[in-house]
Formats: sequence, structure tokens, C-alpha cells
Amino acid sequence: MIGVLDLQGDVVEHLDHLERLGVVARRVKDPSHLHNLKGLIIPGGESTCLSRLLRIFEIDTAIMEACKRGVKIWGTCAGAILLATQIVGEKAYLGLIDMEIERNSFGSQLDSFAAVASIPKVSSEPVPLTFIRAPKIRSVGPGVEILLRMDDYIAAAETEGILATVFHPELTNNFAFHRYFSRKCGLLAGESPLLADPTWKPTSWTRLARISTG
Repeated sequence: MIGVLDLQGDVVEHLDHLERLGVVARRVKDPSHLHNLKGLIIPGGESTCLSRLLRIFEIDTAIMEACKRGVKIWGTCAGAILLATQIVGEKAYLGLIDMEIERNSFGSQLDSFAAVASIPKVSSEPVPLTFIRAPKIRSVGPGVEILLRMDDYIAAAETEGILATVFHPELTNNFAFHRYFSRKCGLLAGESPLLADPTWKPTSWTRLARISTG
């Protein structure tokens, strides 16, 4: 089972992608929800808001302990910021992957953009990328593998236990990164044929938003 941190941000979009892959997922709202997880996704949103909520709900320490137990963690956009050991001009939060990251590196919301990139370790086909007020990974430390470098920055990096992407895979109909992370968690054996779903729409997640989380 993979958990999706359900405090703020693109929660249901990630749940939608995992469901389409056939991966059982759980919303994570407090430390007890981390039990028996193979992986945890920290979604994009607003990193300052997320960091405060992590402290308020006392999940920050629980996430770090889960990581030590072997739970794999994937941070997208704001989630990647929370995972970094260094943030330009700010104090780091969880500090689980040795990298320096810079918030809002591309400018305002108007500077958001889409791109396509080849990421051989993740997919045999080009992967669509969506950048929304995205950060840039400026550098990584020893033991951190760069999955995607673009222009003057790193867009995706990983260690054995951590995956960080500055873009939003959950906002496209491509499931390559969710498949890759699920396999990293040991939940999908072999090569799943599902790379995209023609039934997916940008509003597909709304059906999950109506489900009670009580």
C-alpha cells in the first residue's frame, strides 16, 4: 500500500493515478496512517503551508522514522522541497535527500509550462512534464542519482529510499512515474503495460474528492 499525504495539495490526483495502476492507496492525515505502508507520496502544493501542517499534526517526525524503517518516499514539487537537505535562503524541513533546491525558480504562476523529456530509467517512451511554480534542484550530494537534468538545473533525482521530482506527473495522463515509484516500493512486479489511460481527463480526480475521508 502507498500513502498520499492528505494535508494540502494534489492529493486526489495522485490517488487517481495509483488506482488506475491497480495500486492500493491510503490518505495519510496523522502518524497512525503511516503504519504498514510501503511508500508515501508528499504531493505538490505550498511548501510553507505543508511544513506547518506537518508540525501541527505531528507527522514530520513520523515520516522521518518511517523512512528509517524502509518506507520509500516520493516528493513532487513542494514535496521535493520538503525532502531536501538544503533550501536556498531557507531552513530545511525533513532533510531526507542530499540536495540543494530553490523555491519558485521559474517565477510566478504565469511562468508555469509543460515539456516532454526522455527519462530512460523511468520509461522507454518520452514523458510529459508539467511545471507549476516549480523549484529547481541546484545540486545533489554523493549517493544521489540524477534522473533528469534540464538546462541549468536537475528536475528529478533519487536515492534508494527517496524520489524527488520538481514537476507534477499527477497532472498528466501518463503513469510512468507512478508505476516507477510503485515498483520502487516493491508493489508492481515486472513491466506494467499501462503507460497512459485514454479515459483520463484533467477532471478525473473529482470523483475521488467526493469520497468521505472519515
